Amino acid sequence: MRLRDLLEPVQDMEPAEAKTYMQEHKEGTYLLLDVRETGEYEQEHLPGAKLVPLSQLSDNLHLLDPAKPTIIY
Repeated sequence: MRLRDLLEPVQDMEPAEAKTYMQEHKEGTYLLLDVRETGEYEQEHLPGAKLVPLSQLSDNLHLLDPAKPTIIY
C-alpha cells in the first residue's frame, strides 16, 4: 500500500489550522506524525507526536491507522 492511499483525501493545513484542530479533538482520535530526522525530533517536537523519519516512512506504513486523520509535519 502507498502512503497516498492511506492518507486520501489530502488537505493542506496552515499551522494555526492544525493547532485549532488538535485543540478541538481529543488526543488519540488523530495521529500527529513527525517526519523529520531523529536529531531534529529530539531537539524539539510537538507533544504527542510520533516520529517516523521521512526516509523510513515507506517501510513503516503499517504504523499508520487509515481510520484516523493524520497530521504530518
